[in-house]
Amino acid sequence: MALYAIGDTHLSFGCDKPMDVFDGWFDYVSRLSSEWHKNILASDTVVIVGDFSWAMNIDEALEDFKFIDSLPGKKILVKGNHDYWWGSLKKMREWLNDNSIETVSFLHNNFFVYEDIAICGTRGWITPENDADLKVYNRELNRLKLSLDSAKKSGFERIFSFIHYPPIYLNYRQEEFIELLKQYNVERCYYGHVHGKSINYSVNTVVEDIKFKLVSADYLNFSPLFVY
Repeated sequence: MALYAIGDTHLSFGCDKPMDVFDGWFDYVSRLSSEWHKNILASDTVVIVGDFSWAMNIDEALEDFKFIDSLPGKKILVKGNHDYWWGSLKKMREWLNDNSIETVSFLHNNFFVYEDIAICGTRGWITPENDADLKVYNRELNRLKLSLDSAKKSGFERIFSFIHYPPIYLNYRQEEFIELLKQYNVERCYYGHVHGKSINYSVNTVVEDIKFKLVSADYLNFSPLFVY
């Protein structure tokens, strides 16, 4: 039994949004499937840190869910900025049940357990430059706090966080997110969203006792990263 992470799989079985046109993404679905089968066992857990599917609604994402459901292991999905299909937790859970998707769960204002570790997280947001972005940013801060609170109240001391947007990057720090992670003694923070040449500016080191790590699929060469 092991814990893995990967982000930004950008599946598009139900819509016309190929990623193969981008550098490094050629034949990425086959590569993802091959690496997944090579490394992941049925007893493992994989956290997908956002941008799972290009679908505009959840029915359009059905083939993407069937694909990920067919891969070994349990999958925990975090919302990304391109996951337009995302809805209420209740409706998404009902939809999974109606479509016999058995290995997928959603990380949204809640937490999951892996051994003695609490898996917490949220989408996050861009550093706000206007009132509209500030509103979303603060809402995402609150969602992360709800997730962390629920883990702490359940007695968990070890917490790993999974956030789609990076809380830290070459030329900025989202101080509110970092302070929240520090407040709850989060050991590690895994994030996605960063692609292409921007990967060169990602933070993959320990900052103020928190280990930050990029897990975008193209950065990982489409092989889920062993976390624990």
